[in-house]
Formats: sequence, C-alpha cells, structure tokens
Amino acid sequence: MTRVITIDGPSGSGKGTIAAGLAERLGWRCLDSGALYRLSGLAAARAGIGLEQPTELAQIAGNMQVEFRDGRVFLDGEDVSLDIRSETAGNAASRVAAVPEVRAALLEWQRAFARAPGLVADGRDMGSVVFPDAGVKIFLTASPEERAQRRYNQLKEKGLDANLACLVEKIRERDERDSNRSVAPLKAPEGALKVESTELSIDEVLEQVLKKVRDAYPDLFR
Repeated sequence: MTRVITIDGPSGSGKGTIAAGLAERLGWRCLDSGALYRLSGLAAARAGIGLEQPTELAQIAGNMQVEFRDGRVFLDGEDVSLDIRSETAGNAASRVAAVPEVRAALLEWQRAFARAPGLVADGRDMGSVVFPDAGVKIFLTASPEERAQRRYNQLKEKGLDANLACLVEKIRERDERDSNRSVAPLKAPEGALKVESTELSIDEVLEQVLKKVRDAYPDLFR
C-alpha cells in the first residue's frame, strides 16, 4: 500500500503550509482536500444549487472538471485559484462539506490521490475518515485569534480587504460548524500527534512533524 501522512486541523492552523513543505521534503504527492470542497461550493453557487438540494450538490461535486497545474487550480478550464481562497468560498466549503452526499461523492476521488511514492493529505477528516490506516497522523491547531491574524495577513498580501474582528468571529463559527456536523466532524484522529502552533514558527512545526515521520519511516532518511 502507498504510504500516507495525514495532516488535519481547523481553518488557519497551517496544515496546508506544513503539508506542502513536507511533501516537497519527501518528494511525495500532496492533496489539498479543502480545495475540493471549495471548488464544490463554487461550482454549486455558479449552477444555482443550494444546500437544500443534496442530490444535485453531489452530482456537481462528483462531475467537476478539476485540474491542479503549476500551483494553480482550474475548474472547467478556468483558473479559479484566487476565487476559491476567498472568505466567501471558505464558508461555502464548510457548508457544502456538511452534506453527506457531497462527502461521499468526493471520498473515492480523494483516496485516488494515494499513489507512489507517497501522499501527504491535509484536511479535516483525512486521518479519521479518508485515510484511517495512514502511517502517520498529525493534528494541527492554534487559537482562533492567531488563525484569524494569519488569514488577515494572507488576504492583505493578496490585496484583498479584510477585517480582523470579523475573521475571528467567522473562524469561531466555522469551528463550531465543522466540529458539530453529523458526518465526519472535525476531530483529532486516534493516534495523531497533536501540535499547538500558536507560538510556533513554520520551521518549528515542521520539525515536530518530521520527527514523527522519522520514527514511522526511518528508511526515508537514510
């Protein structure tokens, strides 16, 4: 079986950055599962499909024409890299992700990313649902205030408007929604290394993760 490392955590915890850095370090594939839900939300909105239409939402999610190329994300041939990183897209993704039919439609798609030489997968249920047998599981978290500040900085760097107080409120609301949804709620997978990153740099978090990976796969570092 292909080796898999999962990195789960709430919005803004740094899991995407750590997953990408780890995948580059190992020479493995990387799955940003959140992008699939953001794309599903965007595609549904464009098609005028609402949360009260689970069957149609699942059809949208399962039939999207998605391509990840050169660090960009394309939906039906259109570059939507910036569109799916907006706060609106993030909130839409959280709502769409609570629909069981959508999660079922995307499950096998996500599992299909696990190919040689290995996969680093980040999301909210990678270690608990999508890859429950992963050899290494990480759960990253940070305070809502710290995560909001990180998001604020990202938006400003992209030239987008942002309000820090509103971001804190939205993050708290999303945490509540993600943690209490009926299907695949956000939680630390059993056996996962929990890393509280509020006071840590990216390099410090990555070092903790690498130590866990070395313990599990020592042959990768010989």
